[in-house]
Amino acid sequence: MRIILLGPPGCGKGTQGNLIKKKYGFPKISTGDLLRKAVQEGTPLGKKAEVFMNQGKLVSDEIVVEMITERIENVDCREGYILDGFPRNIVQAQTLEEIDGNSQELVFDIEMDERALINRLQARRICPCCGSIYNFLVRKPKRQGTCDVCAAQLIRREDDNPEVIKERLRVYHEKTKKLINYYLKKKVYNKIEGTGEIDTVFGRICAVLDKQLIKFREDEARR
Repeated sequence: MRIILLGPPGCGKGTQGNLIKKKYGFPKISTGDLLRKAVQEGTPLGKKAEVFMNQGKLVSDEIVVEMITERIENVDCREGYILDGFPRNIVQAQTLEEIDGNSQELVFDIEMDERALINRLQARRICPCCGSIYNFLVRKPKRQGTCDVCAAQLIRREDDNPEVIKERLRVYHEKTKKLINYYLKKKVYNKIEGTGEIDTVFGRICAVLDKQLIKFREDEARR
């Protein structure tokens, strides 16, 4: 199964993806994490991606597709995987289906009010060592400014400053939301209200996912 998480920056895709991974065992593939790792390591793809990321723009399809293709070919993705941040447009969605056309799809679109999104992004902090995500509004660390997992000092992502946030949201509304109609036509689209406690939002996702997993397994058994 291929689980695709859609939604604007700051809606909680990464957090919900981690919860799905923990409960259901599917590996989570975050294009943001892949890109940031490439940038940190100074790879050729990372250097190209850095220019886009620092301006709040979407990284080119060519760069992202190359990273995703390499990742989903790993053995841990054979039974399924979670995509956070990909696809971002219809071209990427179609390319994904060409790369892996056998996986059944399930799409979750996490929706939130834009003002709430901006506030949440400005309050977000990440751990530069282990990648844990915190938020001073909805998921505070036990000790202010310190990662609960590895005790490293938390930092703000460069693309979480106000100017870049607004540009990221503009780009999202301009390009990524066109995917909604695409997945609606495929009858795999599920809108999820992203407002509320993290566990509440996760419960909304699980209600859909549990039902679909049963259906998919029954379909497999009949084949």
